[in-house]
Amino acid sequence: MDQVIRVAAVDDDRMLLEGLGAWLSGVADLRLVRAAATVERLLRELTEPVDVVLLDLVLRDGSDAADNVRRLASPGRRVLVLSVWAHPDQVVATFAAGCSGYMTKDHDLPALAAAIREVAAGRPVFSSELAFACLGDTRPARPRLSPRERGVLLAYASGMTLTATARHLGIKPETARTYLDRVKAKYHDLGRPSRTKLDLAERVREDRLQAG
Repeated sequence: MDQVIRVAAVDDDRMLLEGLGAWLSGVADLRLVRAAATVERLLRELTEPVDVVLLDLVLRDGSDAADNVRRLASPGRRVLVLSVWAHPDQVVATFAAGCSGYMTKDHDLPALAAAIREVAAGRPVFSSELAFACLGDTRPARPRLSPRERGVLLAYASGMTLTATARHLGIKPETARTYLDRVKAKYHDLGRPSRTKLDLAERVREDRLQAG
């Protein structure tokens, strides 16, 4: 049997968490090790390593989604964000913060299981909602970036090396370089030179690509 993927979940819908636990108990390669209503409580109660954390985008405690992703992903855990909707700014902000995937809650459970397996294997999950969010921003003076170009920009500008960026996105370093060169060219065409990592970080800030 394949190695069991250890899963944790953060959601303040008690019925959803109980249903998720019951369903995962019947999936051989997935095991729910802990569930909590807040990130704070989950981190406090975790007693064993976790491979993938399922994180509800909007929690009633008022916590910031991007900050929740950063806290959960910082020790190396992979985060799959779940939500009932796909607001572009929030989707992009959680991805920039380090989440490995985003899904809306209207997907069925087998689709969720498949996404968990992809994320656990280091392959990012780009649902149609995430692609829409990345492509749907049409404000002037901002380049039209593909989801891959946007992902490379956000990861690289956040401080990652190009090699780490490629690993984060599940692509080859030379492919990441190609996407990064395209991003630089698009900014250059708009009269916004972005030759260095500091330049790119400034473009991210100016364009509010990490705003939630």
